[in-house]
Amino acid sequence: MPSFPVPMPARRHALMMLGAAIACGTGRARAGELKAGAFSFEKPEGGVLALSELSGKPILVVNTATACGYAGQFNGLQALWTRFGERGLTVIAVPSPDFGNQEPLDGVAIAQAARQNHGVTFPVVAKVHVKGPAAHPFYRWAATEKPGSTPGWNFHKYLVGRDGGILAAFPHTVDPSDPRLITAIAGELPAT
Repeated sequence: MPSFPVPMPARRHALMMLGAAIACGTGRARAGELKAGAFSFEKPEGGVLALSELSGKPILVVNTATACGYAGQFNGLQALWTRFGERGLTVIAVPSPDFGNQEPLDGVAIAQAARQNHGVTFPVVAKVHVKGPAAHPFYRWAATEKPGSTPGWNFHKYLVGRDGGILAAFPHTVDPSDPRLITAIAGELPAT
């Protein structure tokens, strides 16, 4: 069988790809390659909200708690959903008991409380942990994407860009009406 020399740049590229595959393990994405679309959240009424269904659109993922002093931010999140939802933004409330156990409710009771007390019409998923080793996989991924910007309290906001990466993170002290958040969202939406 004749052998043909492989040009040096092609050989170097092949060796680099092989080395990367070995370093990362078979079938595993390297840091920065994983996107939000790889994750999903359970719905309290049953079923799953797959972020892959929102591919190409911005998503604002907010860890929430109905008994938190910042629960008034539900109103501001609803205002964002009302203002930008038709242009492609999805707001997702992710109830969590991690901060002072200020989410005492479970299941559909959380979504009902958000709807009745704050007029929420955007998706509210099932209660999960957002920090530590028991954190939901989305939050573990987000922590690697934005290590200095992980949830420190309820109503921490991650803005997922159209490309599926974490575009920005906003702490609980940033109100949904904050111009920095609105500008970041608007920058990911089609022009009107």
